[in-house]
Amino acid sequence: MTQSNRLNTGGRINRDKPIRFTFNDKHYTGYEGDTVASALLANGVDVVGRSFKYSRPRGIVTADAQEPNAILQTGSNDASTVPNPKATQAALHPNMICRSTNGWPNVDTDMMGLVGKVGGAAMPPGFYYKTFMYPQSMWMSYEKLIRKGAGLGASPTQNDPDIYDKFNHHCDIMIVGAGPAGLSAAVTAARAGCRVIIADEQEEMGGSLLCSTQQINGEAPAKWVSDVLAELSANENVTLLPRSTVFGYFDHNYLSIAERRTDHLGETGNGAVRERLHKVRAKQVILATGAHERPLVYGNNDVPGCMLASAVSTYINRYAVVPGNSLALMTTNDNGYRAAIDWHKAGKRVALIADTRQTANGDLVKEALSLGINVKFGQAIINVKGSKRVKGVEVASISADGSSVTGSVYQVSCDTVASSGGWSPVLHLSSHTGAKPVWREDILGFVPGKTVQAQHVCGGVNGVYPLADVLGDGAAVALNAVCSMKKSIEGVEIPKADVAEVSESAAMALFHVPHTKPTSRAPKQFVDYQNDVTAAGIELANREGFESIEHVKRYTAMGFGTDQGKLGNINGIAITAKSLGKSIPDTGTTIFRPMYTPVTFGTFAGSDVKGLFDPARFTAMHQWHVENGAEFEDVGQWKRPWYFPKPGETMEQALQRECKATRNSVGLLDASTLGKIDIQGKDAREFLNRIYTNPWSQLAVGKCRYGVMCKEDGMVFDDGVTSCIDENRFIMTTTTGGAAGVLNWLELYHQTEWPELEVYFSSVTDHWSTMTISGPNSRKVLEKLTDSDVSNEAFPYMSWIEAEVAGVKARIFRISFTGELSFEINVQANYGMHVWKSVVAAGEEFDITPYGTETMHILRAEKGFIIVGQDTDGSVTPQDLNMDWVVGKKKTQSYLGKRSWTREDNVRDDRKQFVGLKPKDPKAVLPEGAQLVFDKDQPIPMTMVGHVTSSYYSACLGYSFALALVKGGLDRMGQSVFVPLADGTTLEAEICSSVFYDPKGERQNV
Repeated sequence: MTQSNRLNTGGRINRDKPIRFTFNDKHYTGYEGDTVASALLANGVDVVGRSFKYSRPRGIVTADAQEPNAILQTGSNDASTVPNPKATQAALHPNMICRSTNGWPNVDTDMMGLVGKVGGAAMPPGFYYKTFMYPQSMWMSYEKLIRKGAGLGASPTQNDPDIYDKFNHHCDIMIVGAGPAGLSAAVTAARAGCRVIIADEQEEMGGSLLCSTQQINGEAPAKWVSDVLAELSANENVTLLPRSTVFGYFDHNYLSIAERRTDHLGETGNGAVRERLHKVRAKQVILATGAHERPLVYGNNDVPGCMLASAVSTYINRYAVVPGNSLALMTTNDNGYRAAIDWHKAGKRVALIADTRQTANGDLVKEALSLGINVKFGQAIINVKGSKRVKGVEVASISADGSSVTGSVYQVSCDTVASSGGWSPVLHLSSHTGAKPVWREDILGFVPGKTVQAQHVCGGVNGVYPLADVLGDGAAVALNAVCSMKKSIEGVEIPKADVAEVSESAAMALFHVPHTKPTSRAPKQFVDYQNDVTAAGIELANREGFESIEHVKRYTAMGFGTDQGKLGNINGIAITAKSLGKSIPDTGTTIFRPMYTPVTFGTFAGSDVKGLFDPARFTAMHQWHVENGAEFEDVGQWKRPWYFPKPGETMEQALQRECKATRNSVGLLDASTLGKIDIQGKDAREFLNRIYTNPWSQLAVGKCRYGVMCKEDGMVFDDGVTSCIDENRFIMTTTTGGAAGVLNWLELYHQTEWPELEVYFSSVTDHWSTMTISGPNSRKVLEKLTDSDVSNEAFPYMSWIEAEVAGVKARIFRISFTGELSFEINVQANYGMHVWKSVVAAGEEFDITPYGTETMHILRAEKGFIIVGQDTDGSVTPQDLNMDWVVGKKKTQSYLGKRSWTREDNVRDDRKQFVGLKPKDPKAVLPEGAQLVFDKDQPIPMTMVGHVTSSYYSACLGYSFALALVKGGLDRMGQSVFVPLADGTTLEAEICSSVFYDPKGERQNV
């Protein structure tokens, strides 16, 4: 097929390398250097998609990231398919297969297009909120219909065949944007000896200079770009990243960049990295992101053939494509004239330039008049004729302020409409850092506001548009950034850039072209093309009470599409401001958030594939556990030894051996994963009094205390031992899985409820390696490792000391979760493996036995110690757990949960209470989670009276036992309870005390 709109000469394409590709099952030809958009325009393709709500035919509007209509599905198969790349940013590659993401049976003949005929009356803003509510049973059907009509691409269902990776960088100066300002800044900073990274999202660096007709140093601007890039490429301190979008700008000058490394080569499948995530930490950041041209909002401005003026120039000058035969241009500024001049010089007819200003005499205006182009001042295109392609326009005179039509309407025949409403600085990345945009009336646009980052802006994003000024601004800002780092700029040569000055007349502030009819009755005037948001829709939203621009955005869906409001949000803001009688700066902007443009999941994942996204955490002794045959379980994100089987042992045999060894001699547990929170401040004791149920005011330095935390409803939230390190410093231990939640809980209450308290929290879990030695011989093992006195008299239960263990400074805590004599040795984590091995060596004569979490559970259950989250479920109080002793009876101040215990529901006699269960069959282990009943003969549905929380066979006791929550259980000692099983059988157990082993606690106090 011939490329009907391709010029015979010009552009930056390589005519020696034609490329065949497929779009919507039709074959076309383009050239190397084309985007899919430029190739489609070259082949005369008008309709590339359908709109979201009305399914109206849509054509290509822009030449960059603003594109709302040309959204593709690319790839030859399900595994390689990519949803939603923009045709304007997708580089054409050999045998490329792409299609529109919507339209049934195709985009040219879309049955959903009948909806568009109905128009706004049936689907005004927010219609989905009002329509898809009833009946509830239809929601699944609604969801499928909405999703089908959304026009978004389909995600692959097969494994991604491509490879991705990540790089980390540090640099002096990170420059975002390689247009004239960015390149000028980069070469200046590089000459000052700085480490520079410069990234640009386009296939080639050069930005607007790649399609500019202005000369630099008397030559084509591409020559200047080539010279600068050659110098930068030769500098070892400079990293050039073309095809790389900086999609996020975060605190402390941290930026994320998605580099498309092989997308332009096609589906290579040769092991090359397809996309790379660059994570950059920069001392200084220069934003040279330029500006996006704004379209004008006029009747039927979405008909294929309606484009941005700058896009028309880009396609002509960069791609040698004239997207039509006859052009009508509407502009509010001199710059828009470039499109008509380029069109005329390409040998095509310019039907009309409608300049909305009453007069203008800039150089470009004079050039257009000298070329004989028909220029009409004080006029505007108020409506477009055509359906799948522009056929003509309606033109009329408008008032000087652009608020009304003042003359008669006449028609002009054309097939392409270009519009320019001015320029909007690309300030998205600065907004990511929290900088509030500032309105500048002189440029009719928002620019980046104040920031706390080491950030600079130059060129278009700074509201500087003349080319000579842009080049100078880039160099000046780079010198400022260099000086900010205390580097010398003496002798730094500014890049030469002699550009002839072009005079311009003032632009006109026009964001909504008037019509002879009121907005609500005029032809549809689109603000957001993809989501079918019209000027009438925005005004209706305002009348319905949505006045905040963020509310307007959400109610109308303005800016929700793949372009994220780049094309239409400023016009939408201006229309809202006019509708509400406010100024644009008072109306404000919507919030731009990462990502600047969509980023694939593969880029984020990098090489971290075929595994859970959840991180795995390991203690310092993990390798020893692996080498000694440990089986592991996941607790939180930690890999904890579950048990240590010897060759030929079953799990049950290993557990019995570990339990007996610990009770009879000494066992060793890696307890490093327990949450540890360092609490400091003069109000630390007061804070603990409020957060715990028991008192902390009198806890002496060197002492430890067990505590329980409750939520506001009085239910147990977490527990652990907290030790007094100094008068105003404590170490709180928590459950392994609850550590993060507890820290968040402490911070929440400190910041929102008790901000007057001077107290600080730091997670130190990773700082310490903890090993617990338990059993009657544990003191003998410890005495071999330290010179400190660890006798019962010098080192009593529930206290701690500082000592050296195996030559390493340590904190030793005399606490027990097994009911045996126990010592918790804590050392700086880097010494964990050394001390662990020393403990193992010292315990050899006592047959020291490592044990895991399952043995720990059995040992603690024999003592009736709870595990929060296993023996509790968020519905039990300390009183339910028979732990009234942990509630401070003499505490005068209020603390969390206290008031809730007096609620009627919390004092019921039939609340579930924590008890022990002794099965009648001593070898029968009750299933954990099993429901309990009092009457085993009651017909189904039986009355459930509780459930089993923990259940084990005890080699030390010689029988099985369980812990359970039973209604009124504390008053039912000696009674029977039954466990109905799924196979129809029933187990019987006796309700008893939850303490099965050493009820007086004598063994831990020796």
